[in-house]
Amino acid sequence: MAGSRPVALTIAGSDPSGGAGIQADLKTFHQFGVYGEAVIAAITVQNTVRLERVEPLPPELVVRQIRAVLDDLPPAAAKIGVLGSAAVVHAVAGLAREFAFPLIIDPVMIGSRGGALLAKDARQVLIDELLPCATLLTPNLAEAAVLSGLSVTDPDTMRRAAEGIVGMGAKAVLVKGGHLQGTALDVLLSGGEWFEFVSERIQTRHTHGTGCTLSAAIAAGLAQGLSLPEAVARAKRWIAEAIRTNPGLGHGAGPLNHFAETR
Repeated sequence: MAGSRPVALTIAGSDPSGGAGIQADLKTFHQFGVYGEAVIAAITVQNTVRLERVEPLPPELVVRQIRAVLDDLPPAAAKIGVLGSAAVVHAVAGLAREFAFPLIIDPVMIGSRGGALLAKDARQVLIDELLPCATLLTPNLAEAAVLSGLSVTDPDTMRRAAEGIVGMGAKAVLVKGGHLQGTALDVLLSGGEWFEFVSERIQTRHTHGTGCTLSAAIAAGLAQGLSLPEAVARAKRWIAEAIRTNPGLGHGAGPLNHFAETR
């Protein structure tokens, strides 16, 4: 039936290798049966081995892209990834305050192969202006440490960091423990309740774009009407399968399997 398919929006950077950023988000939306639309905030030069360059787009151009899709194809949920510069973060935050749909923010700062994806002077702008717009923030351990000012090294400090970030204005926080030793544990603080998501640790170097893909999968779930814990749980199951069945592409940290079956 025309107009019945949920729409999800990604505002992020472009990854020419296809494993992360806008490209990974659109693949993820499609795999979950959600119509995806994309606003490019930055152009990156990267592959599975290295990140060479991040070029943020002019803020006015990013804003015009967002307004264009909101005017014609308003999404049921959105996610934000790489924005690149303080000026772009400020511009996007100005619009995000008025979003009438759930917003997932993946506070991407450093690439998986090293290299800054967010300028240092943009971090405080993200905290002050964009973080309070988040329905859900999805930091990894290093990002949670930067945002909370804590050393985040174990489940206890993950929870303390989540509490601190919620206290800064985010409605919910999912602290990802993929870099912990042992079992992979993520903790979600939402509505004053704690949820834990445990998955097996898969020994592989092919994890490029995991954070982008996870936040996009959660956004897809919210666009389809799932509750936040349900959307996170489904996304986590799918990510584990996408990592386990990765196609083994590239000479470095290769992409996930975005064709993995959803369940």
